[in-house]
Amino acid sequence: MTEEESCWLENTHLRVQVLPAQGGGLGRFEWLGRDVAFPLLRPYRPALADNSAAFDPNRLACYPLVPWSNRISCGGFDFAGTSVALSPNCPGEPYPIHGSGWRRAWTTQSHTANEVQLVLDERAPDAYSYRAMLTYALRGDSLEIELCVTNTGDAALPFGLGLHPFIALHDGVTLHAPAARVWQNDGLSPLPLENVPVPSDWDFRQPKVLPNEVLNHCFLSWPGKATVHWPQQGLRLHVVADVDAFLLYTPHDADFFCFEPVDHPIDAVHLPGGPLAHGMTALAPGECLCRHFVFRVEDIGRGGPREPTA
Repeated sequence: MTEEESCWLENTHLRVQVLPAQGGGLGRFEWLGRDVAFPLLRPYRPALADNSAAFDPNRLACYPLVPWSNRISCGGFDFAGTSVALSPNCPGEPYPIHGSGWRRAWTTQSHTANEVQLVLDERAPDAYSYRAMLTYALRGDSLEIELCVTNTGDAALPFGLGLHPFIALHDGVTLHAPAARVWQNDGLSPLPLENVPVPSDWDFRQPKVLPNEVLNHCFLSWPGKATVHWPQQGLRLHVVADVDAFLLYTPHDADFFCFEPVDHPIDAVHLPGGPLAHGMTALAPGECLCRHFVFRVEDIGRGGPREPTA
């Protein structure tokens, strides 16, 4: 990756590296409030120096989820008389995952010191055809992200959007993300089996350290506000979004966890009641769906108050 392939945004508070050709994702998201740049998201991890490894979007700091989130089973689905065929799209994954935008090269439409807009046109006659617009903008102490998708296909289909940030796992991190219910799985596959009340160990309605186990579940109904707190650094990252679910992924022995704001649970197209009953939006040809996300940094100082203010 060369410097020409990056779009940098920077103000007195934040610095962001956007990688249009790498899934439209972020390479870095840093706070500049002290002497050293503080990584809010796990920084981009480039491929091997000998280029023997193909680009892996999961090396990014964050990427968009479009035109759907997480996994879809059964090789696709039927909707309103239209059959959608979806094949696995990620090495090691038995199901198609995270839509297609994260594995595509986006085009830069505009770029200023504080804002960049990307566009992606995807054409798949037997699946999703769409035009996606992705805007990253720095405004004060916030990174604002708008993700929009327009159905450019010939039939109405269910669409869903989200983000997949890899949040830096600095010592002592806590999460505040109110949700009363969770889609449980069998612990082997993230595909949901049962919608149940959140177990106490996974209940983030009050700030809590992450559990010492692997989670990969969808939580709801989320009011669209969450707070990541790094007490040793005296920083909070407030996440605000106009969606009502989030995926929480806590892998073993990693330097990150994933808090993914999304508008629908895993495999929503196959859940009882169908995709529209689970947060997806039917878009007729030419119709558009937009979602908005804000990541705001709060400097509370080392030893400052612990309760979140978002």
